Amino acid sequence: MALASPSIKPNHLLKKPFLSSKPPSQPASSVLIQSKSRPTIIRSSVAEAPTTVNVSREYSVKSVKARQIIDSRGNPTVEVDLVTDNLFRSAVPSGASTGIYEALELRDGDKSVYGGKGVLTAVRNINEVLAPKLIGVDVRNQAEVDAIMLEFDGTPNKSKLGANAILGVSLSVCRAGAGAKGIPLYKHIQEISGTKELVMPVPAFNVINGGSHAGNNLAMQEFMILPVGATSFAEALRMGSEIYHVLKGIIKSKYGQDACNVGDEGGFAPNVQDNREGLVLLIDAIEKAGYTGKIKIGMDVAASEFLTKDGRYDLNFKKQPNNGDDVLSAQSLCELYKQFVKDFPIVSIEDPFDQDDWSSWASLQSSVDIQLVGDDLLVTNPKRIAEAIQKKACNALLLKVNQIGTVTESIQAALDSKAAGWGVMVSHRSGETEDNFIADLSVGLASGQIKTGAPCRSERLAKYNQLLRIEEELKTVRYAGEAFRST
Repeated sequence: MALASPSIKPNHLLKKPFLSSKPPSQPASSVLIQSKSRPTIIRSSVAEAPTTVNVSREYSVKSVKARQIIDSRGNPTVEVDLVTDNLFRSAVPSGASTGIYEALELRDGDKSVYGGKGVLTAVRNINEVLAPKLIGVDVRNQAEVDAIMLEFDGTPNKSKLGANAILGVSLSVCRAGAGAKGIPLYKHIQEISGTKELVMPVPAFNVINGGSHAGNNLAMQEFMILPVGATSFAEALRMGSEIYHVLKGIIKSKYGQDACNVGDEGGFAPNVQDNREGLVLLIDAIEKAGYTGKIKIGMDVAASEFLTKDGRYDLNFKKQPNNGDDVLSAQSLCELYKQFVKDFPIVSIEDPFDQDDWSSWASLQSSVDIQLVGDDLLVTNPKRIAEAIQKKACNALLLKVNQIGTVTESIQAALDSKAAGWGVMVSHRSGETEDNFIADLSVGLASGQIKTGAPCRSERLAKYNQLLRIEEELKTVRYAGEAFRST
């Protein structure tokens, strides 16, 4: 993707590393202030048309420094500080249920330190290998910077340097590009992706946790609520929060206080014995909160987690050994999904089958009129997306920046998916930080939908709160609502 360099000269307003909202208000027109050293431009945050300009010092990388920090699950991850005239900081997320085709997350492997999950090798790859090569590059040219890193890594899954190393730098470059242009991060993403209209996404709140995210008997990983009937993101967040608290009360009365403990992503993990029971809990909470008809349901099955060696699916996989009564063929599991869609207001199912069970994906896709989201199936990889389009296996992408490892490739994955008429759901990972990049990404790409956990836990709320700020800045921006699949 060729990206042009914009004509806006630098400002020094975006100083807060994680907040990418609009810079402080400035005069509506540009004012040139003369100084003995060099002129400084004070501009409004409105972008000018991109043109080619010469690189000046303010657009160039001065330094890159990485460090090891701790994520929301208590595991190490990578944080990167990139300096131009200001400092731009980004942190890399990490998944619990990961697809086998994801780009490589480089861990140290020393079991005596953080159980082998340290990332000092990835940090060293940034500080000693990538940083010297990036000094002086133009941060406005995201694709060019990402290409430099990909060329030096030279592997198909970023195993030389680590996708967590490359992504940390790529995220900070994107933030610095917005800072150099004096515009919000979401606006910069809109420009480099060629998105026509900014749209506020429908949040998919993961309010009941199962699968690898919880210690209950639920095989299916996430039970989500989508406030498609809201008129704004702020109203959608209020609906989600209110239902979340009503659900907590229902769970407490039915399963006890201990059942109100939350999982990695802020959802409750009651000792539910059956996947249908989880769906019934959602319906009860929606009705009691007074939002029947305005809230739809989504599921992330993460079926690769319970695929058996003989190609079937064990819905009681957490209990081993078991009597096999809950082991289903792919066809039987497909029928179960169709029954769920018939009985509940389900509009989205993610990873209903294993990442290599292409025929079962295609069978379900041809028999239901809902969104089928590829996560482990696609791993935000344009090559996997092309294969899924050809095989008609799904109709939506789950976009996770750390699955592919650069901002440029993430944007390309979204564009390819939209070109095929698919939906795009921007997503967090179970291991998160206070970094809120994906909030701006979802707006800048007009993805129409985002999932970043329950309205609980500050690393999840960091994204939702950033979306509140963006909506406030944009004032008249459209909320995706019922059209979340086709923005």
